[in-house]
Amino acid sequence: MDVFLLIRAVAALAVTLGLIGLAAVVLRKFGPEALNRIVSQRRERRLQVVETLVLDPARRLVLCRLDGEERLVLLGEGRLLDWVPAGPPSPSPAPSPAPVATQPEPVV
Repeated sequence: MDVFLLIRAVAALAVTLGLIGLAAVVLRKFGPEALNRIVSQRRERRLQVVETLVLDPARRLVLCRLDGEERLVLLGEGRLLDWVPAGPPSPSPAPSPAPVATQPEPVV
């Protein structure tokens, strides 16, 4: 009788470990996409990280979109270093042409 109980316990352990492994495979394959779809259907997010760029081990640039407006954030050393608009540059006025210097005519 003890052998049957041991076989039953080992079989139960094998089934349990198999179910855990199957759940891990399914979550790796479908988990992140399914969770993102569920979360995005609940409400629209106001803040999105568009892109990041590592400058060096201490600093990185992060392009964020907040309410449709993009901002460029410079992060470093555990703090915010700079926060600037990242949209298209504002149109600067066209430089006025420099006045043409005329040489005075020599008086004869």
